[in-house]
Amino acid sequence: MDSLNQIRDAAASPGNAQRASEEEAKRAQEEQMRRDLMSSLLDAAARERLSRIALVSPERSTQIEGILLRMAQSGQLRGRVTESQLIDLLEQMDEVQDSKMAKKSTIVYQRRKDIDDDFDI
Repeated sequence: MDSLNQIRDAAASPGNAQRASEEEAKRAQEEQMRRDLMSSLLDAAARERLSRIALVSPERSTQIEGILLRMAQSGQLRGRVTESQLIDLLEQMDEVQDSKMAKKSTIVYQRRKDIDDDFDI
């Protein structure tokens, strides 16, 4: 549906079509730069594992790439990331998500005590 709306908008005004094509080109260039950086940060096995993760869960893959890019920019990465290091990072992410989920899913039941309750003997 969104692409249909974009086509209609592009046909309605040529200025919007040019702006949309510029944004698309910019987005494609950023994606290419991201892929290049990831290929320089990861060894072949880690890159393959990340691509398999991207097939199953694109959001998680993007999240991992963001973490790796931030680590590289801050100087925390020395050399290329191996597959075992990537697995360690994934396990750390799981632990963090599990701890957040445990806090969110805590349910406390409080029963109201009524005058006729026999439980308050």
